[in-house]
Amino acid sequence: MEPVLVTFDASGHQREAIEHGLDGAGEPVFLPDLAGTDRADAIRRAVVLLSMSWNRELDQDERAMTGSVRLVQFVSAGLDHVRFDDIPPGVAVAGNSGAYAGPMAEHALAMAMALAKRLPQRHAALRAGDFDQRSRGLRVLGMSCGVVGFGGIGKAVARLFRAVGFRILAINSSGRTEEPVEFCGTLTALDRVLRDAGALVLSLPLTNRTRGLIGRRELDLMRPNAILVNLARGALVDEDALFEHLERNPEFTAGLDAWWVEPSGNERFELRRPFLDLPNVLGSPHNSAIVPGAVTDAIGAAARNVARFLRGEEIVGLADRADYT
Repeated sequence: MEPVLVTFDASGHQREAIEHGLDGAGEPVFLPDLAGTDRADAIRRAVVLLSMSWNRELDQDERAMTGSVRLVQFVSAGLDHVRFDDIPPGVAVAGNSGAYAGPMAEHALAMAMALAKRLPQRHAALRAGDFDQRSRGLRVLGMSCGVVGFGGIGKAVARLFRAVGFRILAINSSGRTEEPVEFCGTLTALDRVLRDAGALVLSLPLTNRTRGLIGRRELDLMRPNAILVNLARGALVDEDALFEHLERNPEFTAGLDAWWVEPSGNERFELRRPFLDLPNVLGSPHNSAIVPGAVTDAIGAAARNVARFLRGEEIVGLADRADYT
């Protein structure tokens, strides 16, 4: 069996998920268990790296030892954090496409429904002593929802949203899907979706092409009372344009799980613009995927993708370096 080097510190359940996912196609080797020459030998022999963040898990000298590696498989779905220049050109790189789709779709629906029914505003009014029964929410039955990024996450979003009455307008890279949608197109059809959608969910990767995808022009195309939900990356949306649009259009609402600058470790979360002071914003700390067992499930999904690679089968989440470099 080909050696698969797991570069992060995996728990017992996570190790079981890796072994089960590889299903005999590769031999998992857990790098944190090794030291000295054993560690160096394991890096030199590895054909696949299964990583959370290989720049942090391998130092510069160790990355130079990875001459036998043919695939770096990440546990994360997004690859905008990856330093592609550090990975030799002949090495394939794959994200964990769709691995977190279920909980993220639930989060998107929760945000969209709360915003459609104006729950943040009504809660604030009640807290201020205003018992206003005449204020109206939106009716979602028959409302169109644009899902921009119709991969694993986008399809999971569509299935849940359809169940409560939304009609789905999908945007993906091919303009085709076998899912039951009302419309499917590529990014060239984005304007049509923006005009028609009562709700818009962003679930696409951050690449050179998608950075700043939603700016002032795009926001102005949307309905005055539309709902924007961003599950993916903050930089998909122009920060200043969104803040000013929300200020000018109090019926427009945004559910933000992804932010422009996100802290790591013990850093303090700070916003350049005071989004959370706006009554038409509902925020969460980029934790839409975090439910019990989610990381273990995602690690298992990454291992299954590695197994497909080692068997010579088509893999999911394969990166086009031109999108990132």
